[in-house]
Amino acid sequence: MKITGIRAAVAAAMAATVWVQPAAAAEQVDLVLNWVPTADHSPYYYARAQGWYEEAGIDLDIQTGKGSGVSAQRVGAGASKIGIADMATALLAKSKGADLTAVMVVYANSPQGFYWLKSHGITGPADFPGHKIGNPPSDASRVMWPAFAQKVGIDPGSVSFVNVSPQAKMASLKSGAIDVTTDFYNEHDLKVREFGDDLGFVAWRDIGINPYGNAIIVNGAFLKDKPEVVEAFTRVSQRAFAACVQDVTPCLQALLAAASGLTEANQRDQWNRVKELMRDPTTTGTALGAFDPDRVAADYKLVETYFGIEKPFDVTRAYTNDFLDHDIRMTAE
Repeated sequence: MKITGIRAAVAAAMAATVWVQPAAAAEQVDLVLNWVPTADHSPYYYARAQGWYEEAGIDLDIQTGKGSGVSAQRVGAGASKIGIADMATALLAKSKGADLTAVMVVYANSPQGFYWLKSHGITGPADFPGHKIGNPPSDASRVMWPAFAQKVGIDPGSVSFVNVSPQAKMASLKSGAIDVTTDFYNEHDLKVREFGDDLGFVAWRDIGINPYGNAIIVNGAFLKDKPEVVEAFTRVSQRAFAACVQDVTPCLQALLAAASGLTEANQRDQWNRVKELMRDPTTTGTALGAFDPDRVAADYKLVETYFGIEKPFDVTRAYTNDFLDHDIRMTAE
């Protein structure tokens, strides 16, 4: 009887020990954005607020970015584990030695576009010659201008470029300091409200130049060491984007609670444009966030032609669809 009692006590103690043992520590993951938080980032804030990353074993820290170039460099060097970057910028960084892999595309369509005022005597790109285009010197639209000019059939040297900061684009267009500017489609509604029927617009994708836009990129060493964490992050993010497509209101509420200086109306307009950019045959037919191999290969050639590939690499190793849930697809409309 005594032995039985001891065994019972030991068993009880062991059970108690198992019960109080802390769960495995969550993986600390930093996500560096491509820019300041806006509607296209709301799914990450929503999923974090809902506890989805935590449930997947991830302690997520979302960090404000300073451009795709910086986020690609940080992720490529291992300073950040995961980031958001324009895909062409990520490919360019990879050619310079950045150790990164894209695991989910957000903008299946290029967000780049040209804006002008019809009152400046412009009805379309054919009228651009002789006019001033204002944007930052490093703006992708300026770098790739020869490709755009060739597509629309005008001389690349027929326009003049004026250095304009991102914040001054609309004011410069309104004042007449420039005749044309470039910007992401997310901000389209702000320009429509400002200029009304006088606003002219053409999207790159509408003339046949459609490189992938923002994508989720992961540090290569982290991917190799913690593939299960990368898969968990990717699937939670994919699930969050799908949820926000269905109902963006709670997603915007999570964004506004975490980021200051934003208005819900403007962010809602932006999200509606983001949904257009997310939608293509691959994201609606294969999986939300999936890459099309032929398009990535075309993007590589585009980068090689207009930006320069310092060290050639196998572009099929620059991205993967392996971590996506193929049962989650982008809506058709």
